[in-house]
Parts: sequence; C-alpha cells; structure tokens
Amino acid sequence: MSSVNKSGTYKLGDRPVRRLGYGAMQLAGKGVFGPPKDHDAAIAVLREAVAQGVNHIDTSDYYGPYVTNKLIREALSPYPDDLTIVTKIGARRGEDASWLPAFTADELEQA
Repeated sequence: MSSVNKSGTYKLGDRPVRRLGYGAMQLAGKGVFGPPKDHDAAIAVLREAVAQGVNHIDTSDYYGPYVTNKLIREALSPYPDDLTIVTKIGARRGEDASWLPAFTADELEQA
C-alpha cells in the first residue's frame, strides 16, 4: 500500500477522495504563466501521482492560462474512474501577472 493510500479518504460531494491530492498550479510556467519549463517532466509528474494513488487533482483555468488543464488531459485521458479533478473560477491575472477584478455574474455563467 502506498503512503497516499494510507492517508485515508474523505467525501468531496459524493466522491471518495484520498486526503493527499495533487495541486497542479506549478505545472505551468513561471508565475503560473505559459508552458512548463519541461513539458515531458510535467506529464510524467501527473502520471506518477496517479500511479502512486492520488485520485484528486486541483487545477484552475488561470494556471497557464489553461496550460495545466491541457497537461492533465494529455497525461491522464482517458481518466481513471476514481479520478476527481477539482477547479475554481473567478481569479484572473493580466499579462504582467497582476490580479484583475473578479468576474461579473454574467462572465461566471459563461465560463
């Protein structure tokens, strides 16, 4: 049994997830912008995390932007049945990495 499995589980909605997950923020480039420094290493990290028992990954559309979501899809699709991918929306950054105002309700509904 891997150390990840020994961490136990909890419910995220109706899905059981292990207490140790993977936060995908650092897969993107510097300051969460652009492609990863080493694309193949990013893919390998995701695959190894799942191989070690991680069954939930935290990501966001503003990592990259969209870079981590594409990497997750490339590395893990078709997804294992027990994999849960969680995300958040509403945070935005400009090209200079400054934080932009939050989305309006209409923009969130479009996301």
